[in-house]
Amino acid sequence: MNAHFLTEIEIKQFKCFTGFKASGFKRVNLIGGKNNIGKTAFIEACYINVCSSNVNAMITAIHAVKYARENLNFINKAIDHLKLLDATRNYAAESNLSNIEFSILEKDAIKEYQFNINDELKVINGNDLSIIFFESVGNILFIDNFGWGDFDLIKAYQAIQKQDQETELNSFISEFDDNIESFKVIGDKPQCKTNGEYRNIVEFGDGLRHYISIICALYAGENGYLFIDEIDNGIHYTQLDSLWELILTLSKKTNCQVFAITHSKEMLESFARVAKKLEDQDISYTLLVKNKQQEIKTIAMNYEVLLNSLTQEHEVRGW
Repeated sequence: MNAHFLTEIEIKQFKCFTGFKASGFKRVNLIGGKNNIGKTAFIEACYINVCSSNVNAMITAIHAVKYARENLNFINKAIDHLKLLDATRNYAAESNLSNIEFSILEKDAIKEYQFNINDELKVINGNDLSIIFFESVGNILFIDNFGWGDFDLIKAYQAIQKQDQETELNSFISEFDDNIESFKVIGDKPQCKTNGEYRNIVEFGDGLRHYISIICALYAGENGYLFIDEIDNGIHYTQLDSLWELILTLSKKTNCQVFAITHSKEMLESFARVAKKLEDQDISYTLLVKNKQQEIKTIAMNYEVLLNSLTQEHEVRGW
């Protein structure tokens, strides 16, 4: 297990989680569970934890997860960055990597932002807080359930170019769709070549964009992390094995830890099937469930448990 990997986390307070614990994470981790149980909030909490090396980075991460949920509301509208930050009133999570806390306190007409990073507390008066300058961590990436737009895709594609991996990228793409000859950014537009002609990627559907985004993100996330909400977004069930094969192969090559969400049992079965084919045991499946007290708990499965469960056709609760 790589030293930078997130292996366990306690989400003390964040959205639907209070005193929630999860562990057993590996290099590639799939998260499942029923709708509205908190899967997205879970990977958001993990994302904030690994991002928050300093106050600016924590602000950027908290702001980013809220923006990802609301970005459609900002089309042709000005973004109130402070309002997005204020939407998260409390966050506290301790992992094997860091102990992070954030809170907004308002008392006697005074507003304060409290940031606690590994027991180093910093308090900023609301009048003094500036979030004009963001500090994102280059090798920690988040693909939300809407998928990446052109800006994020082009930014991640730069890692492909810097590492001279265009040929491998095109090889992966041809496995997804053998009609696609190559991918390039021409001007400020991602484009795919088919029948000898480059066309804007928007003409090929969301699945291809999502697939290429994941490949580019895995290169850009070298020695870092990739979080994917709705990993099966636009991906046909016949292409699931190709998707997992590239994720398992590239994440190992780039030493990138992956957390991905699915609602699909077909996606889970493909995940296990490809891991078995590649003999890659550095995987885990975490199922979020609610007990009788309506508390969110986890059922964690490593490589052996997951394969045995599916092989024996035991029912995986929560689907």
